[in-house]
Amino acid sequence: MAISAQELETLLREGFPQARITITDLAGDGNHYAAEVIDESFRGLNRVQQQRAVYAALRGKMDGNHGELHALALTTKAPD
Repeated sequence: MAISAQELETLLREGFPQARITITDLAGDGNHYAAEVIDESFRGLNRVQQQRAVYAALRGKMDGNHGELHALALTTKAPD
């Protein structure tokens, strides 16, 4: 089962309510997305820590063979 871009954004918005979030459906299939998340909470965190925080916000949607989200190209950073 695929996940919609809106559902993906909603999950990220719940985890990062003040973030600038951009979602792009890369293949048009609801399984391959790119997400850019720019949030102050990332300041001082390394890239791995930032991405772990995003994956936590997705609440298992990418977990294993049963995940609704197959691929996510992720860009994270603190605001300039």
